[in-house]
Amino acid sequence: MRASGILLALSSLPSPYGIGTLGRQAYEFIDFLRRAGQRFWQILPIGPTGYGDSPYQSFSAFAANPYLIDLDLLIGEGLLRREEAVGAFFGDDPQRVDYGALYANRLSVLRCAVARLGYEEPGFCAFRQESGWWLDDYALFMALKAAHGMVSFQEWPDRLRRREEDALIKARREYGEDVRFWEAVQYLFYRQWEALKAYANQNGVEIIGDIPIYVSPDSSDLWADPELFQVEEDGRLREVAGCPPDAFSKDGQLWGNPLYDWDYHKGTGYRWWIRRLRHASRVYDVVRIDHFRGFESYYSIPAGEETAIPGHWRPGPGLDFIGALRRQLPGVRIIAEDLGYLTDEVRRLLLESGFPGMKVLQFAFDSRESGDYLPHGYRRNAVCYTGTHDNTTTVDWEHSAPPADVAYAREYLGVAPGGGLCAGFIRAALSSVCDTCVIPMQDWLHLGGEARMNTPSTLGGNWVWRMEREAMSGELADSIAHLTRLYGRENKGN
Repeated sequence: MRASGILLALSSLPSPYGIGTLGRQAYEFIDFLRRAGQRFWQILPIGPTGYGDSPYQSFSAFAANPYLIDLDLLIGEGLLRREEAVGAFFGDDPQRVDYGALYANRLSVLRCAVARLGYEEPGFCAFRQESGWWLDDYALFMALKAAHGMVSFQEWPDRLRRREEDALIKARREYGEDVRFWEAVQYLFYRQWEALKAYANQNGVEIIGDIPIYVSPDSSDLWADPELFQVEEDGRLREVAGCPPDAFSKDGQLWGNPLYDWDYHKGTGYRWWIRRLRHASRVYDVVRIDHFRGFESYYSIPAGEETAIPGHWRPGPGLDFIGALRRQLPGVRIIAEDLGYLTDEVRRLLLESGFPGMKVLQFAFDSRESGDYLPHGYRRNAVCYTGTHDNTTTVDWEHSAPPADVAYAREYLGVAPGGGLCAGFIRAALSSVCDTCVIPMQDWLHLGGEARMNTPSTLGGNWVWRMEREAMSGELADSIAHLTRLYGRENKGN
């Protein structure tokens, strides 16, 4: 079945409180998607943002970002007073997220709500019982981070860093109130999330979530279960993740994430990964796994190196892992992010998995990127994008890409000089044979480089773009719906 969707981070939604949330504007965007004939809303990871404000460097693979909790909904429930919400400073630019202001002021507002919630509230008690397998460690981790000035857990006192039992018992007693706060924050998020997702599904819209393949080096996952990762006896990282030098980066990319001990995971039947994907498949309708090629082989860099150059490739779990997923989670729907350094082995793994991969049109005309991204070579079981969160907008690509690449795109797409190349990209994606097509909202709005979401291997200025409320116009929705019908992708279920 042909279908289409729009890529827009939750954080990019308009709201009066400094960042997009799970409130009214999220519901309005679902209404916009319904009117536009879209089946999917693809978002970025919703985990609590850590280093560099990146949703791909989260404090937990299971927790959600407190900043995304909607304050107006809390006001409506009587958990907040309006003056508590409007009296806090969350930034003064409606088109940019001010993470510094959120860090300084958001949690104090949420503490007011949690204080009124009460720890004996039945829904909260049920949530704690159902989620304790990840929530207990995460809440204690965050309480300890707060108590130690938010430094990395690797800098905590050794007895806490190594999780000595008597030290943990003492910490839970000493920081019990803060532990309850972090548990309650997760409850408030997931309660709002479940209501929003139910509304989306009732309106024929499905949510494509996004999970990074790796966890953060400063995460409750690594702290609570170091045996899952390649670590030394003292818990320090042995080697870290990244990708090798290429035409885009002469030094490669040094991500610094812990690498999995795949032999250990195999010995457990991949229990942790099964739990992770079961959790994700309940939160989302479809799960996009970032850096899927890491399951075939992964780039390993000795810890402490300053660039990715000294790294080397190591074999991943391959088809054995995919088979375990298929057996234990037969209903899970996955999109495999198969971009980057691809080999015949990676292509074979993707084909044998049955998961759809990704086709990005900006890569099709990039003279630095060799690959099968030209539309005439697409297959049906794939998801076509004009660009992703790591690309610039297509309008900006037209002005910033090498002139020869732009000329090639114009010739291939039949767009005359001076014509709208962004519109040509959108039509090419919609008309492709791929079962699914996802267009970033920035491209539907024909925005320039100021709306770019992320520039890989850079710090600062990323993940901050926000959409103006007026952008969700009925006129745009009707225009999108027309093109969606024209290319046989209209969501008739709504």
